[in-house]
Amino acid sequence: MTASPATPAPLDAPPAAGSPATSEPGVPADPGILHGPVVAWFDTHARDLPWRHPEAGPWGVMVSEFMLQQTPVARVLPVYEQWLARWPRPADLAAEAPGEAVRAWGRLGYPRRALRLHGAAVAITERHGGDVPREHAQLLALPGIGEYTAAAVASFAYGQRHAVLDTNVRRVFARVATGTEYPPNATTAAERRLARALLPDDEGTAARWAAASMELGALVCTAKNPDCARCPVAGRCAWRLAGKPAHDGPPRRGQTYAGTDRQVRGKLLAVLREALGPVPQSVLDAVWDEPVQRARALDGLVSDGLVEPLSGGLYRLPLGRPAS
Repeated sequence: MTASPATPAPLDAPPAAGSPATSEPGVPADPGILHGPVVAWFDTHARDLPWRHPEAGPWGVMVSEFMLQQTPVARVLPVYEQWLARWPRPADLAAEAPGEAVRAWGRLGYPRRALRLHGAAVAITERHGGDVPREHAQLLALPGIGEYTAAAVASFAYGQRHAVLDTNVRRVFARVATGTEYPPNATTAAERRLARALLPDDEGTAARWAAASMELGALVCTAKNPDCARCPVAGRCAWRLAGKPAHDGPPRRGQTYAGTDRQVRGKLLAVLREALGPVPQSVLDAVWDEPVQRARALDGLVSDGLVEPLSGGLYRLPLGRPAS
C-alpha cells in the first residue's frame, strides 16, 4: 500500500518571501507550489511526440495544434507524419489547391480545419516570407487561428509566456483550483483570469507549465477516470480535498456521431477524397438513403468551401482559394 502524502500547506497559506500575493479566487498565495511538481512530473512522464522534437519547428507545432483539436493523438500521428513529409514548410502547402489539404486530412474529422490550415499557410507565405510568425498578434491575425492556437504556437514553438487553455488544462484548473469536477461548457472570463494568475512569471517556465498542465489533463486528470494516485498535486487539489463532489452544473455536451449530418458529410467527403476527378451526383446519392439529410449535408459542404459544385451535376474538392 502506498503511504499517504504529508498534508500540504493550504492553498491560501501566506506567500513565501519574495512571492507576489494574488487575490484571484482559487489561486494559491504562491502558485509556485503547483508549478514545480507539475513541471517535474512532465519532465519524467511527457509522451515522446514528434511535434515536441526540436526539428518539428514552428510549422510542425502549428500543424499539430490544428490536427489535435477534438481529435485523439493516436489518430493524429499517422496523418501528421504524412502531412509534414509532403508539406514540410507552409509554402509547400500554399502552392497546392485547398482541396488537396482536405484530401490529405483523411478521416481526422472536422475537415474545415484543413481549409483553415491551408489558408494560414497561404497567409504565412504571403505576409511572413514563409516563416510562422513569432508574435502572438501576428499569429492571431492569420486566417483560421483563434486565441487558443495563437497562444499554443507562441508558447510551444517559441517558448513564450501565454495562458494556453484547452479542454485538458481547463479541467485540471477546475479541479485543482476551484474544486469542481468539470469546467463550464464554454471558456469563461473567470477561467482566463485564473489561467493568467497561475502563469509563472519566467517565460521559459511558463511555456513548460503550459505543456505540463495540458499533459497532466490528458494522461492523469482525465475526464472519466482521473488517476489521483499518480497526480503530482493531488495533495493540493481542491476537488479531491473536498471529497470529489459530483458535477452539478449544466449537462456536459455529448459527441454523438451516428446518424448525424456530420456522419453524412464524412461519407460524402470520403467519396470525393478518393476520386481522381469530378464525381456525379448519382454516386454521392448512393452513400446515404435519406435524401433530405443527404442534400442538407452536401449543401453544407458546399457552403463551407469543402466541395465545389460544377455544371452537369458534378462535384469535386475545391481548387480555388478558400475564403479567409
